[in-house]
Amino acid sequence: MSAPFTMYSTPWCGYCFRLKGQLEREGIEFDEVDIEQDPEAAHLIEQINDGNQTVPTLVFADGTSLTNPSLILVRSKLADLAELAD
Repeated sequence: MSAPFTMYSTPWCGYCFRLKGQLEREGIEFDEVDIEQDPEAAHLIEQINDGNQTVPTLVFADGTSLTNPSLILVRSKLADLAELAD
């Protein structure tokens, strides 16, 4: 099974580092893409965020996204997705 979402980030982003650590401590799986290394990913993030390369941006399996979310918001979104899958 693939991860329920992809986190788009940069290596220098403190918000990315914090959220990544929280997700890992909670055992929440995710894929990660460094937008500085992937121009297509950077373009996608700009489209999602009104022309800005704002990270972390999470893109979920259903195509929805969250920009700089809290851990609580990520958990809530994952619960909503799980309900839809049932």
